Amino acid sequence: MVQKEGKRVEPKRRGRPPAYDRDAALQQATDAFWRAGFSGTSLDELAAATGMNRPSLYAAFGDKRALYLHALDRYWRQAYAAMDAALEPNAPLCEALMRVYRMALSLYFPVNGRPRGCFAIGTATTEAMQDPSVRRAFADGLRALDRRFEARIRAARDGGELASDADPGALALFASATLHTLAVRARSGTPRAELERLARRAVSLICAVRG
Repeated sequence: MVQKEGKRVEPKRRGRPPAYDRDAALQQATDAFWRAGFSGTSLDELAAATGMNRPSLYAAFGDKRALYLHALDRYWRQAYAAMDAALEPNAPLCEALMRVYRMALSLYFPVNGRPRGCFAIGTATTEAMQDPSVRRAFADGLRALDRRFEARIRAARDGGELASDADPGALALFASATLHTLAVRARSGTPRAELERLARRAVSLICAVRG
């Protein structure tokens, strides 16, 4: 305790800085899960990927399931931010949609590495069958993507780019389904150029709904 102008002031406590970078650790864990899936990734592999021992992993994130859910949440938040930027309303709808698909393909086809598709679709689809928490997080993420497509398509309809009777909800589901198809086919080995052509055809169909 110190005295300052007649008042007693508590000295600032120096907290112990964390011995790890949480965001970097989650990215490294995400990469590990992305390569081998949830069940195929051991705690030892996660410890090696993050540079943290098991006790440190448990202290920071909980068990392996909790760490996976943290990684999935982080992936979705990054996807939402990137999608919001790609769908900005000042560009034509067709251009905005293609930005989303090209952005996704860049993620699904890393520069140095094998095609990997979407982290959520590639890992959560299996675990969702037996884990309600994963199923809920996966479903919530997919619905959030649908809502973003729907809002942007509705804005395009209201701005006269699409027919006045166009159904934003139905078109959004088609746009999302195209995104999921790109992810699955990228993981199956379909070349990126072929998937970009598929995306352009889907965008042409959506943008052809004119009055």
